[in-house]
Amino acid sequence: MFLRIDKLQVEMPKPSAPDPNAAAAVQELMGGRFGEMSTLMNYMYQSFNFRGRDKLRPYYALIANIATEELGHIELVAATVNSLLNAIPSEGDPATGAASFKQAFKDARISHHHIVTGHGIMAANSMGQPWRGDYIFNSGNLILDLLHNFFLENGARTQKLRVYEMTDNPSARQMLGYLFVRGGVHAHAYALALEQLTGVEMKKMLPIPNIENVQLPESRPFEEKGLHRKLYRFSPDDYKEVAAVWQGTALDGSGPLEVVDGPPQGGDHVQLDPSTDAFIPDYHPEEIQEIAMKLYQKAGGTIP
Repeated sequence: MFLRIDKLQVEMPKPSAPDPNAAAAVQELMGGRFGEMSTLMNYMYQSFNFRGRDKLRPYYALIANIATEELGHIELVAATVNSLLNAIPSEGDPATGAASFKQAFKDARISHHHIVTGHGIMAANSMGQPWRGDYIFNSGNLILDLLHNFFLENGARTQKLRVYEMTDNPSARQMLGYLFVRGGVHAHAYALALEQLTGVEMKKMLPIPNIENVQLPESRPFEEKGLHRKLYRFSPDDYKEVAAVWQGTALDGSGPLEVVDGPPQGGDHVQLDPSTDAFIPDYHPEEIQEIAMKLYQKAGGTIP
């Protein structure tokens, strides 16, 4: 089962204006072949189907625990795309606001962001093509699955670097900076697991591509805080066995690897504004807000 905390894994800056083409590029990191949905579902199904978990508990715990962190990563990518599609110019009336709407999105690369989801994230890649279930690899062979996971994390890093080069939007790059560091932890963890099982020092190949995170301005602050040395344990009491795998020294020699009990401190969600041009939450959003406030008060709550 899962617990959910109503925060993002990291604080995100709010964009000053809509940037639909940056949102389109970042969309690849949700539903692309190497996107966060793929890392999540690969590890989730491998944990579902894991055999001999009592005898191989550290490796089951590693895969299951990283899968849980990936839930937060899809949430972070979604928040980034949604914030890049937020702050839609609106005059309060679809008839008079149509021109501003058209101006904001006339050259947008993914029209589904605006027509289908009302300025929201999709389970799709940067071309609007749906995420596919056959992106999941789960052979049942532990070494082969770990090897695939290592490949998957490095493929994801390659594509993140390409998205990074496609946009200079501060919100997109802040999110990418964080994911470069956390994805590096996952690749390192899978390399250590493979080394224990086979003797092959996979970590000598890292990072792939051969660009250190500290070279990226948006990743450097997270590296300086030591996030590349921390494996968070996303459970009150379970998956403590990951400590049997996540041990040794950071790849940059900056200090020992550490298992942290609990999730990162995180940051607040990005607040998404109503958009009357897209009829969300409806043509007159203040009416829905009034209904919600009355219901909240009736339930004994206080208005935030």
